[in-house]
Amino acid sequence: MMQPNKIWYRQIATALTRHIWLKAIGTPLFIAVFFGAYIYLLKNPVYPITVMPMTWLDRWVPFQPWTMSFYVSLWVYVSLPSALLATRRELFIYSGGMTATCLTGLLIFYFWPTAVPVANIDWALYPGVDYLKSLDAAGNACPSLHVATAVFSALWLHFTLARFTAPRWLRSLNWTWCIGIVYSTVATRQHVAVDVLAGLVLGGLFAYASLRRSQRHPSTVMAAA
Repeated sequence: MMQPNKIWYRQIATALTRHIWLKAIGTPLFIAVFFGAYIYLLKNPVYPITVMPMTWLDRWVPFQPWTMSFYVSLWVYVSLPSALLATRRELFIYSGGMTATCLTGLLIFYFWPTAVPVANIDWALYPGVDYLKSLDAAGNACPSLHVATAVFSALWLHFTLARFTAPRWLRSLNWTWCIGIVYSTVATRQHVAVDVLAGLVLGGLFAYASLRRSQRHPSTVMAAA
């Protein structure tokens, strides 16, 4: 059972080793299936595409190609919560909540395809961003699933790190990383502020629901001897 006096990093190390094969196979498989469905809807919209409106916030945030590092780091970030969960029950609750978040977004994209306005930028001057846009065109815009999954992961990480009594700097790092990802969606011109707001709501709602379910029967963490 969980030992509150155990050093936090030993608790984390123990959690990382639990159900390691389930995590190692399940996480990349989930990402691959999701990304396949996402790209398919992006390339094959069923209904007319709606261009999302620009707001003052979009004009206030400049194009910043360096933020692409935050943008692509999402795929590492969303893998962290499941890596730190020690029981199958919590793994399934977390996975179910993340699946519901993504499926809701994909259903919205199917019935209401959206895109961001065309930016007056010569992407050839920014090879990294240009390559990103060749893989992930600025469609499937609202809600931003980049934002939704980042916020979902951030809330689960916050809950998990608090349970480990991790130091404040580590919990602050979690939120700094999440904010960087959210900010990058606008700074790379992949999304507009309306997309971000919708993504915050989507990810927050499903994180709240799944965390409440998880806390009804709190799990224990096997502490390292």
